[in-house]
Amino acid sequence: MFDNYLMTQQSDDEPDFVPLFSLEEDDEKAGEVFPDTVPLLPLKNTVLFPGIVTPITVGRDKSIRAVQRAYEGDRYIGVLSQKDLKIESPSARDLYRVGTVARILKLLKMPDGSTTAILQGRKRFHLDSLTQEDPYMEGQISTLEYDQPKNKLEFRALISSVRDAARQIIELSPQIPSEAVVMLKNINNDNFLLNFIASNLGIPVNQKQGILEINNLKDKASAILQHMDSELQLLELKDQIESKVRVDIEKQQRDYYLNQQLKTIQEELGHNPQEEEIEALVRRAKKKKWPQHVEDAFNREINKIRRVNPQIAEYGIGLTYLETLLDLPWQEYTKDQFDLKKVKQVLDKDHYGLTKVKERILEHLAVLKLKGDMKAPILCLVGPPGVGKTSLGSSIARALKRKYVRMSLGGLHDEAEIRGHRKTYIGALPGRIIQSLKKSKSSNPVFILDEIDKVGKDFRGDPSSALLEVLDPEQNTTFYDNYLELEVDLSKVLFIATANNLSTIQPALLDRMELIEIAGYSLEEKIQIAKQHLVPLQRKEHGLKPAQVKITDKALEKIVDSYTAESGVRNFSREIGSVMRSVAKKVAMEEPYEVTIKPEHLHDILGPTKFDSEVYKEKQNAGVAIGLAWTSVGGEILFIEVSLNKGSGRLQLTGNLGEVMKESASTALSYIKAHADQLGIDYEAFEKNDIHVHIPEGAIPKDGPSAGVTMLSAITSAFTGKALKPYLAMTGEITLRGKVLPVGGIKEKILAAKRAGIKEVILCKDNRKHVEEIEKEYIKGLQFHYVDRMEEVLDLAIGLKKTGKSAENGAVKKGKKLAEA
Repeated sequence: MFDNYLMTQQSDDEPDFVPLFSLEEDDEKAGEVFPDTVPLLPLKNTVLFPGIVTPITVGRDKSIRAVQRAYEGDRYIGVLSQKDLKIESPSARDLYRVGTVARILKLLKMPDGSTTAILQGRKRFHLDSLTQEDPYMEGQISTLEYDQPKNKLEFRALISSVRDAARQIIELSPQIPSEAVVMLKNINNDNFLLNFIASNLGIPVNQKQGILEINNLKDKASAILQHMDSELQLLELKDQIESKVRVDIEKQQRDYYLNQQLKTIQEELGHNPQEEEIEALVRRAKKKKWPQHVEDAFNREINKIRRVNPQIAEYGIGLTYLETLLDLPWQEYTKDQFDLKKVKQVLDKDHYGLTKVKERILEHLAVLKLKGDMKAPILCLVGPPGVGKTSLGSSIARALKRKYVRMSLGGLHDEAEIRGHRKTYIGALPGRIIQSLKKSKSSNPVFILDEIDKVGKDFRGDPSSALLEVLDPEQNTTFYDNYLELEVDLSKVLFIATANNLSTIQPALLDRMELIEIAGYSLEEKIQIAKQHLVPLQRKEHGLKPAQVKITDKALEKIVDSYTAESGVRNFSREIGSVMRSVAKKVAMEEPYEVTIKPEHLHDILGPTKFDSEVYKEKQNAGVAIGLAWTSVGGEILFIEVSLNKGSGRLQLTGNLGEVMKESASTALSYIKAHADQLGIDYEAFEKNDIHVHIPEGAIPKDGPSAGVTMLSAITSAFTGKALKPYLAMTGEITLRGKVLPVGGIKEKILAAKRAGIKEVILCKDNRKHVEEIEKEYIKGLQFHYVDRMEEVLDLAIGLKKTGKSAENGAVKKGKKLAEA
């Protein structure tokens, strides 16, 4: 408001407009007679209110003629505002119907040749009709009167609020001179006050026009006050922001002034805090046993920082860098535990099983004990979740009496997280490798790189590529961190990576690590883990004593079989925790309960069983086979269902299958077609039926070649009408030549079969060695059939014997049938 208080308006070229004012008490003189027909002057970007005096620069030809005609006559002219500012030659429909009759006080010829008219608004009018458009616009008008307010007291209060708001706006706005307050006090006419304020409001033309058209004075005052309140809020917010900025600047100046005074006083007293700080760093450096190149870098940086003004940012950056160098454990090692029997004892106490990993750690310690110096191996523990990969790291550190560091790589996207940022960046830090060494205060900790298979990659770099240097024993003696700009020896660090799935790790990184596969646990192993670790741990965490709760082996076995389906023991531990909570509640409430938890108690504590293995033991219909699958969470049992429908021989595959699995189904069907005579199948059945292969749980993606023999058996079963043997599962890849190929994940698959109550398993003969690696007691009750050909699979699964006819004869017969067709 009042922002353009001393500027002028041009009607044609759209400059800023600010009306002048008259201090006449009677802005609309009583008894003043106005003509019925007046020349019209369109204005582009403002509204003229009664009582307001304003200069108008006239540029359009029609407007000049209208002004001259009015000036030569009675000097009255009708001023109307345009609806659209872009229109250069407005017609009647482009103008608002309500305007102000103005009197031309003076007509001036300016030095640049333009014409300026000094106008004073006199009275509002309504344009009844346009009498002519050429040579200038002229219209018939009728003047408008204001409706006087009925409640005088309320109106006076409204006017007082308008004055107060105007005064506050003048005080808050730096553009408005303070003399405007005096001017407001001298305006005693309420109508003129409203017109004057309305004309100075910083609102669009259409809103000003709306105020001009209001006939009721009270409504007009309310509308103006509403706009003023909005402007006042904006000014108050701007004032708050400016005040805050001003206070911040003043505080900075005050702090600088006080710091300078303090510095001067300290110099007078002989104290220099910056020099004392630097000397403290130098004293710490003398006690460090670090490599020569690190010492040289420290001395260079300390000399540089002595010359830097402590008030600038570089001083703080340099100080942080020097403190980081001093905090790192250069050539500081913990002494390893070389009593191998004690190491084995600690490992066995913390983790049941995991023989391969424990043996590898003991081998490394044995060589280290004999040789005295050896580069640490880079191990990668691969296995399903919950088998103890991460916790094994802390156990190894405890057994070796080394420091333990864990770094989670899951979701890591930025390469700088590994290598660090250059120290020239604001807030730069070393990479997490160096930060972890600093935290451990040792150069030979056990360093767990958790979830290395879940490292991300985006525009910020590839962290897995940065890990190549960290995990290469030939390169990590000179690991380069961007922040330190120095080489750091990581060769004594025992890196242990963990992963669930090797397929997502880039080959170059995989090649640098020694892989140790940790398979899922068998039922017997889980029972032992529960008795030795999980039950005591959960009992302690729930505040129970051994005498207050016991869980029988049968109850533990039922929890594993009926309430969990996993390779690890994480969910198993949660279910045991649920049992402990149930007991703890009864102990706390002093209710009677059974101290010994038996299988029959589990339904009341854990609810209905979540998994039922009986479904795998039932005799299945023809066309249904049970396969064994490997997933990142362990082995799984899956059904493969085949149905035949009348059609044209189309193969339909459903169940969210991957490309490799689809190809396995096509390969199985091609083999069956080629050996239809041997299998006792009429070849015409392939041409008259559509084959639908479905694998349940369609929401879960499935892929891989190991379902080949299962698909072969299921499709053959559907065509022959013979059901597969019950309690039978199988896994293996197939070829068009009828060969059965070996597959991976055998231990997980066999343990899944054991959990599901399967009694017989068909495998490729090359997988026999993997089965022999599993302890006999864990696969007790399972019968294994090792095969080399598909015919053997069908013989074992369905009981189909060879007919004695060769595959070539079958192919010839099939060719004859096609020729006859």
